[in-house]
Amino acid sequence: MPVMEISVVPLGTRTTSISRYVKHALDTIKKEKGLKSELTAMGTLVEARSVDRLMKVAGKVHKAAFSSAGKGKVQRVITTVLIDDRRDKKVTIEGKVRSVTRGKKK
Repeated sequence: MPVMEISVVPLGTRTTSISRYVKHALDTIKKEKGLKSELTAMGTLVEARSVDRLMKVAGKVHKAAFSSAGKGKVQRVITTVLIDDRRDKKVTIEGKVRSVTRGKKK
């Protein structure tokens, strides 16, 4: 399964806080069926069955950022997408984390 990291940054908002925009983006992802997602400090990880599915979700999240302003409208959004698509073995969000933390001393 491919894994995507997506980060959406609205520009020109009235405040430096963008948490409400991030929440709206996360809600947009959670409405989609067949996805697994995990919020991180700097973006959101999304797992799907195909890259095409991830790209469709990325488009929806990007568009949603324009309509999530509440007061006033966002006129510019920068969306960053990273995709890890391995063909030699199944990749999951948990598996990627586990492969790094395995054997890590506490």
